[in-house]
Amino acid sequence: MTTTLLVLVGSTVIVLIRSYQGMASPLPALSYLVCREETIAARNRVASPRIVNIHDLRRIAQRRLPQVVFDYLDGGADGEITLRQNCRAFDEITFRPRQAIDVTPCDLRTQVLGKEIAFPALLAPVGYSRLMHPGGEIAAAGAAGYAGTGYILSTISGHKLENVKAGTRGPVWYQLYLVGGRDVAEGAIERARNAGFSALVITIDTPVAGMRERDPRNGMKELLAGNLFAKLPFVAQLLSRPGWLASFLLDGGVPQLENIVVPGQGPMPLIDVTSALSRAVVTWADLRWIRESWPGPIVIKGVLTGEDARRAVDEGAAAIVVSNHGGRQLDGVSPTIKVLPEIVAAVKGETEVLMDGGVRRGSDIVKAICLGARAVLVGRAYAYGLAAAGHAGVTRALEILREDVDRTLRLLGCQTIAGLDSSYVSYPRDWNTTR
Repeated sequence: MTTTLLVLVGSTVIVLIRSYQGMASPLPALSYLVCREETIAARNRVASPRIVNIHDLRRIAQRRLPQVVFDYLDGGADGEITLRQNCRAFDEITFRPRQAIDVTPCDLRTQVLGKEIAFPALLAPVGYSRLMHPGGEIAAAGAAGYAGTGYILSTISGHKLENVKAGTRGPVWYQLYLVGGRDVAEGAIERARNAGFSALVITIDTPVAGMRERDPRNGMKELLAGNLFAKLPFVAQLLSRPGWLASFLLDGGVPQLENIVVPGQGPMPLIDVTSALSRAVVTWADLRWIRESWPGPIVIKGVLTGEDARRAVDEGAAAIVVSNHGGRQLDGVSPTIKVLPEIVAAVKGETEVLMDGGVRRGSDIVKAICLGARAVLVGRAYAYGLAAAGHAGVTRALEILREDVDRTLRLLGCQTIAGLDSSYVSYPRDWNTTR
């Protein structure tokens, strides 16, 4: 016997089915059918000419997500000075093209940690991705693999790391927070190693979470972990996005943190990021036991000074990521593209240098490569696509960026990514200043 309950939320009908006679709940099958229909609509939603750049994806994401989720994705710390400057600093770099050169075809490939990727951009770790779209980390990783590039899985993720790895044909790295303590972290490291993750990313800029003022205003903590009465003032924003709410409920509601498994308790509940990070400080000393647990390459993320870059090299980092956490930690620090020349000079070619922060166009990627980055990590750029249309949205974001990179190289008169250097750009010389 089966009963069907139709729930009207705004203009969207949510179908809930309950099965009897010992049958398993058909909700997963129903969710699959709904997602299949959504995939067709999603592809149309992000197709050209409706979507031609990353800002267009941001606009669709803002329309689809409740304010609390969109602002978590879109916002930064304190006055959001660094958030804005991350993007604006790219405007201070101008190109110096070579004309009348045949650049057909262009070779966009590069190698990062010994793995070839189709163009010099990987997907950065983005926490709470499953709140943005039920496909979450699996959808994003799959799109990265389809585009020929890599994906970095955040500890603060709603899908099991084994499923994320199985869902992509590209390289996958695991980004480690020490949430839950050393024993929990060692368990995650072992799982990542057994699943075939190829690198471990250690984020060093989160001794506490930055003050992201949009989150408390929107009730992020209350909606994730508060009691019913605490949630009530913030529920209206969820009801105003019935399409998102339908997919959220069909996905089971607030997910658990599947990769933070506490012995004897199971996966940790999804919690406010401030609470998660306040007990997860990473120090240079932690790298000793992390290296004992992880035999592969270690990437240090969150480097903003030449001094820390040298320390990372001395600690054996296979790569470092010049990052200010997308302007979400200490507000008022330098934009990452501005400190990139200092970091490149400090490591003296002894380790690979990646960067993130403010990348919204393929021309931004090319500028970073010209200033010495091996590749960039993109976070919000693909997360807007994920929020807008799941796998299809991430795929579209990567298509846009790749086409931008190809077009920029052609207009510069440079045939390969490997051929880019600082002679193709002009930028303020005080960016080279070291202290």
